[in-house]
Amino acid sequence: MSFLNIYKTSLCMLAVSCVVACSKSFLDIKPKGKVIAETTADYDLMLNAGGFVTNNLDVSVPLGDEIIAFDNYFSSALARSQRLFRYDDVIYDEGIFAFEMSSLMTQLYSYNKIINEVMSSTAGTEAEKKAIMAEARANRAWIYFSLINLYGKPYNAATAATDPGYPIVTKADVAETKFTRAPVQEVYDFIIRDLTESIPDLPVTIRTRVRMGKTAAELLLGKVYVFMGKFDTAKPWLESALTDLASTGTGTALTNMALYDLNVTMVSGGTWGWNPTTTATTSFNGMPTQANYTEYIVSRQASNMWSATSSEYTLSPQTTQLFTSSDKRLNFFTTKPYLVTTSYPMTGALRRNGHSSIQNGMTIPELYLLRAEVAARLGDTTTAINSLKTLRVKRMNATDANAIPVGLTQLQLIQFVLNERIREFAVQGYRWFDMRRLSVDPLFSSATYTHRLYNTSGVLSSTFTLRPERFTLQLPQAVIAQNPGMENNP
Repeated sequence: MSFLNIYKTSLCMLAVSCVVACSKSFLDIKPKGKVIAETTADYDLMLNAGGFVTNNLDVSVPLGDEIIAFDNYFSSALARSQRLFRYDDVIYDEGIFAFEMSSLMTQLYSYNKIINEVMSSTAGTEAEKKAIMAEARANRAWIYFSLINLYGKPYNAATAATDPGYPIVTKADVAETKFTRAPVQEVYDFIIRDLTESIPDLPVTIRTRVRMGKTAAELLLGKVYVFMGKFDTAKPWLESALTDLASTGTGTALTNMALYDLNVTMVSGGTWGWNPTTTATTSFNGMPTQANYTEYIVSRQASNMWSATSSEYTLSPQTTQLFTSSDKRLNFFTTKPYLVTTSYPMTGALRRNGHSSIQNGMTIPELYLLRAEVAARLGDTTTAINSLKTLRVKRMNATDANAIPVGLTQLQLIQFVLNERIREFAVQGYRWFDMRRLSVDPLFSSATYTHRLYNTSGVLSSTFTLRPERFTLQLPQAVIAQNPGMENNP
């Protein structure tokens, strides 16, 4: 059996069923039940498939240190959820594949299929074919950036050449059976090459948020360099993304891109229909759909039950204290468990209650926050603060938005940006990836991360401390069993 039987998923599972060429003659018959991409337009349609949007990267939510748990809900949570929160070594039982891995590998198969075949397709121009191949490669880079940040060690220039990473798969070959883990450095080089070679052929204006355009690829490349600690190299890519973003702001309703002003959308009677409520269910029903959400540059998402129907995880009181009272992002939270009218037994314990999916693609808020962090890292205080204010003024009243302390040291300003990332992306899985990269950052490597479990009275019952080994998830035993000799993470 090959590396993940899900990689054997046929092309038609992600290709849209409408990609069927009309017969040119009576004898020009395609195999029944098969979808065969032949024309350039066929491959273009494949990239519209809704299956490319959805993934299972909710795995990172229970790993973030911004959350706590309560015994009465935690004890009935799924085993996967409990094991992630406890920072257990083994997350999946023997014979079970990792959900987050399988969804990405299924998409990787189709991207490789497009990359390897589109240049030989018919009825398309050279430029059209190159644009489609570039888009598939940029998406492949996103897949590998996600995989290496789950299963490879955090990028450390001193050890990346020997740290075990993830198998690099470039063929859509279901017969391939032997896979080996490429070093972390090789995977990052692969990601960077896919992006840098693709960006020149990508369009600035996209047709739908499913599609990866130039702005998203530039943002992703800047993010990759931030995760490598190469802030000077990240800067021009983030600036290019911001420039290209400005040129798409007057696009169609589908591709219009802009920050929402939560001071308008999330006030009583606001444009999202938000109103204060005494129940623990969603209190705003006019929020735009994912396809029309203007803050998303390219939409990639995972279902997030911890902001919908599950009650085991809340913000810690320490995290809640990071917010000012006027911060409208607090409206995404409630003091109550799902469908329960009484609050959690601890002041500051807030359950996420909005956006029932994690948006882990490329977004405008992250563009500004990465730009702010890079500027702070490079000593450009003015750009860092201006980038922060651009986002914050859309999240809280102007007085609080502009109340960034004067005279912050460089380290304090970087920390302020990191705290803003927590405020913006709380219980969305982003914090775990930040914890990983900060663990090898000389400025923050001494930090320790813990999870706290409380009983129904709000008394601490257990503490789980993250060990360095668990900044990297183990490969499921099912994968190791399929690939004799493959090294697992400790």
